[in-house]
Amino acid sequence: MRTVIMAGLLSSLALAAPAQAVTCGDVLARIGGQLADVNCFHSPDLTTANPATGPFATTPANNAILTLPALAFTPITDRGVISPTVHTAIAGPVPGIQLDARYADDATGEARFLLRLPDTWNGDLVVAGASGTRSEFNGDWAWSDYVLQKGFAYASQNKGILNLFLVGVSVAAPASDPLACRLNPLSPVWVHFYDNDPAKPFTEWQSRMVQAARTAREGVKGAYDHFPRHTFAVGTSNGGYQVRRAVEEAPDLFDGGVDWEGTFVDGDTFNILSDLPAALRNFPSNPAAIEAAGYPPDIHNAAGASLYANYWGQFWEVTQCQWQKRLDPTYDTYGAGAANYDYFARTQVSDVEQNLNAFATTGKIKVPLITVAGTMDALLPIKHHARAYADKVAASRKGNDDQRSAQYRLYEVQNGNHIETYVDQFPQLQLIQPHAQKAFDLLVDHVENGAALPPDQCIPRNGTISGNATPGRCAQLLAP
Repeated sequence: MRTVIMAGLLSSLALAAPAQAVTCGDVLARIGGQLADVNCFHSPDLTTANPATGPFATTPANNAILTLPALAFTPITDRGVISPTVHTAIAGPVPGIQLDARYADDATGEARFLLRLPDTWNGDLVVAGASGTRSEFNGDWAWSDYVLQKGFAYASQNKGILNLFLVGVSVAAPASDPLACRLNPLSPVWVHFYDNDPAKPFTEWQSRMVQAARTAREGVKGAYDHFPRHTFAVGTSNGGYQVRRAVEEAPDLFDGGVDWEGTFVDGDTFNILSDLPAALRNFPSNPAAIEAAGYPPDIHNAAGASLYANYWGQFWEVTQCQWQKRLDPTYDTYGAGAANYDYFARTQVSDVEQNLNAFATTGKIKVPLITVAGTMDALLPIKHHARAYADKVAASRKGNDDQRSAQYRLYEVQNGNHIETYVDQFPQLQLIQPHAQKAFDLLVDHVENGAALPPDQCIPRNGTISGNATPGRCAQLLAP
């Protein structure tokens, strides 16, 4: 893909040309050597309200990189994974530079980078993680639209991986691809996740977040002639994991972070591979056993639909397969059965524990961090993820004076869950996005102005983060 530099009007849009405070030339002169297949242009609006299509779109079309298989690059789908129900309100256009490219240092050609630089800049930078196996456009609705309107520069990355490709359609696991995963327990569709390839260990997730911050800082310097005053990390799910690792390992780059339901990684205790088989094994016959395994209770709507059924059909098995294929590849996923996987037994006969610990979250944060998580999360249950990470932060400070002043907060959203669209089906559930964005504002105020962060708290249904809240966690996972 050639470099595209749009100097003025997009003739197809007949929009007035903005005053160009930043240019692609300045940015590329600073970081161009790090990137390949660069697409850079001056946009009349960096928000997703921009009606441009093709190479000038804020969020490109799915499968826009024609050299890749279908489903490998799905930006439109990806932005709806985090924030599909309620988009960030957009008050008006934000003109500036957009640059997207792949990293030249990645031999697989998968690692990608996105940078947005508003003409009117507030002096700070936000770097976003990506959930699941999603692209660098994953946060466009939830994070980019929000921070750009406040004047932040915005960068994102894809953890160094593309999404997935179709392997085939068959009843049995295809012999042609031992890494193939079934989309759901009733599906004949099999896919291959790029992050299961040997060249793409999960340890790359942290390094790509750090790399994106470094590249973005250089891009900011090229555009505005000085580095950002502060750099903030934000991300959801696996992107929240990236935020945690960023503030643990790179305090020289990041001044603070907000992780929205980040994935807890620890080979010595409960984790995705220990939790998901219990859910698979006991659905639908024994919901009490699923709840006893650390999950929130099941709920139903007026039509009889079940929250557990949604997770079973869309997330539990395929996520178990993806992580097991990467971290414990000698296990026979569909022969022995995903539901029969016993993590603690497998630690005795495989390297799965060591593989998890190679990219584990330590809890040793060195700059302020806020976790926002829902009590009804049935993919990353709050007991074994958000609360487990909060406990690890607390444990890391006992007898350790290194950076003990770095603030940590856990804001629990009563009845929030991992998938925002489920609010449309289950009126018992609450959206998390407004609280995550509020947490970001609180973090910025804390870092820049020394404002106190509200205490750890349970955000009640239809409530908000409060400085006067009673500190502590939600007393029950499901509130009426």
